Amino acid sequence: MTDSSFDFDLIVIGAGYGGFDAAKHAAGKGLKVAIVESSDMGGTCVNKGCVPSKALLAASGKVREIADYEHLAKFGIHASPVRFERSKIADHANNLVLNVRENLTKTLKRSGVEIILGIGRIEGNQKVGVRDKNGIDKIFTCKNIVIATGSSPFVPRGITLDNRTVFTSDDAVKLEWLPRWIAIIGSGYIGLEFADVYTALGCEVTMIEALENIMPTFDPDITKIAKKNLIQARDIDTKSNVFATKITPGCPVKIELTDAKSKEVVETLEVDAVLVATGRSPNSNNLNLESAGIETVKGFIPIDDQMRVKNGDEIIPNIWAVGDVTGKLMLAHTAAAQGTIAVDNICGGNVEINYKSIPAATFTHPEISSVGLSEAEAKEISAKENFTLGVVKSFFKANSKALAELESDGLLKLIFNKDNGKVLGAHIFGLHAADLIQEISNAISRNQDVIELSTEVHTHPTLSEVVEVAYKQAASQVK
Repeated sequence: MTDSSFDFDLIVIGAGYGGFDAAKHAAGKGLKVAIVESSDMGGTCVNKGCVPSKALLAASGKVREIADYEHLAKFGIHASPVRFERSKIADHANNLVLNVRENLTKTLKRSGVEIILGIGRIEGNQKVGVRDKNGIDKIFTCKNIVIATGSSPFVPRGITLDNRTVFTSDDAVKLEWLPRWIAIIGSGYIGLEFADVYTALGCEVTMIEALENIMPTFDPDITKIAKKNLIQARDIDTKSNVFATKITPGCPVKIELTDAKSKEVVETLEVDAVLVATGRSPNSNNLNLESAGIETVKGFIPIDDQMRVKNGDEIIPNIWAVGDVTGKLMLAHTAAAQGTIAVDNICGGNVEINYKSIPAATFTHPEISSVGLSEAEAKEISAKENFTLGVVKSFFKANSKALAELESDGLLKLIFNKDNGKVLGAHIFGLHAADLIQEISNAISRNQDVIELSTEVHTHPTLSEVVEVAYKQAASQVK
């Protein structure tokens, strides 16, 4: 399949999980592949995102568990006062990053992928330019290009970073110090996870949200129970419906809060540090996209469900894009799936992605997870398509495993079509929510109905019985 008229069959720009999976999969299919990376191999997830943050959450979660004397006492366990070393927790995260990055790099090399370090750009439909750190510029020809350049933290106007007292998640994962009082701008999954880490390690947290309600992107029923457990139980101060219109680094950091409706300054806070967790922006600048006639939409590269780059209805030949830069589900596992699908289609396949079956999780203690449609989206679709919507709730407080763990405050919300029983979505808060969601994700992927699913037998006693109960409740309502 290798075409000798090109330097490579495929050049991938960006070595995050999307680029990694594309390059590895292509090499496995016999293509001659190069991957271009301007920074550290592994991209955001490995170096500044999911990998180090999960290490911090794991360590801080153990501190939280050991320090919860009242909870342990219910088991008859009495622990000594908990002590921890911030530097060693930070080292744990950093060492994990180095290990995963090294393994990823070795995997690509073993697969036969050529790694090219430098800043990549496209030069038309079948050429890639790379400028290395010494300023040397080279042009490589290739049959196909996959753009996988990822994203970076979005910093609103008026916020000045010094990467010490005012910083994004890129620096927060380093855990270089523990501020006595930290404000977190944004209450999405990034803000919630870091609030979990900081409160476990003894910091005071103020969470600031520009929208009317805290946790605006989560299901309302899940938000209600999660807010009680993750915010109110931890005495986290919250301020919603206000913009942090000006943040000035220093000691203390000064935050100017402006009312979202009146646009007037309503308060000035002085804190020790600020974490800006206001979403992410695509890394699409300086890619020379215009050379191939590619126009971004708010910085994102438009693609179809086969990962082909497009302008309107027009497909741009030989150029594909995956991961955060496409603005679809901005998750590492979505990027990896997109990378694999892109290569399958490059090799002559006709594969499309189903975003509705891809789960998402927030790794707080306890966890939050979701897949498929929200209840609001499902209501809208049911009205358009004229089917009866079903919603059932399964509570952890009726589950033996959750009760045994003394962690019975949890909820699973299942959304389905009452006319044909098809699963449309699910939202979970509680112990192991990130694991439980996969079962429902698989059901959506396989287009299964709740009657069929209700006959499946689950291990007793496990939390998976929460899913089983939901399926049986739903099956009883199918027409």
